[in-house]
Amino acid sequence: MPVKRFDSIDALRGVAIVWMTVFHFSFDLSHFGWLHADFYRDPFWTLQRTCIVSLFLFCAGLGQAIAHEQQQGWPRFWKRWLQVAGCALLVTAGSVWMFPRSYIYFGVLHGIAVMLVIVRLTSGWGRWLWLAGAIAISMKPLAEAAHAAWPMLDFLNDKPWNWLGLVSRKPVTEDYVPVFPWLGGMWWGMAAGQWLLSQRRSWVNAAVPAVASPLSWLGRWSLSWYMLHQPVMIGAMMALQAVAK
Repeated sequence: MPVKRFDSIDALRGVAIVWMTVFHFSFDLSHFGWLHADFYRDPFWTLQRTCIVSLFLFCAGLGQAIAHEQQQGWPRFWKRWLQVAGCALLVTAGSVWMFPRSYIYFGVLHGIAVMLVIVRLTSGWGRWLWLAGAIAISMKPLAEAAHAAWPMLDFLNDKPWNWLGLVSRKPVTEDYVPVFPWLGGMWWGMAAGQWLLSQRRSWVNAAVPAVASPLSWLGRWSLSWYMLHQPVMIGAMMALQAVAK
């Protein structure tokens, strides 16, 4: 079956990209001392991060729903997966250089790589994906309660187990997107995508306004943009800082 793209889905992913870029630009300004903001504790920033990551994962789930309907095979899946996983390793390498004490070892791309496999394998769950997503999201408070009741679970706070997300304290890292609770967002994206394709297909097929066409373009190049925008912005700020001195 030929691969068909949906401009509306790409545009939604483009919204997430623009939002993420503005967020990272603000973070970089803070890192270089040109903006005074607490990106780790201030709800204004932490809530934005949660919304941005949630939107990305939801869009990834929508994409997997489309891939499932179009009967895209495992070879195509693994080709894209290797791109995501490879970029995740590059992010880790770059973060070790910039943040040696809090480098990214399981950030958004690492999480997406693992969750894509899970969502692909569960694509036939149908409406049960909504329940699965709710359970995944509830794992965070349940894990915290379990840690309080059973101290022997403290080993889940160790780095080899952090990818699960069943922790009682956030690891020291610049980006942390573990399987739980974030898998819930991708499962809900898959569930919503399957519902839209079967019940509201006209919504997905709808053409986006001309003013939103740049968002659709961004959505088609989301991984490339993700990998390039930070090096470009950080490089520009480093150059400006050098000139200012």
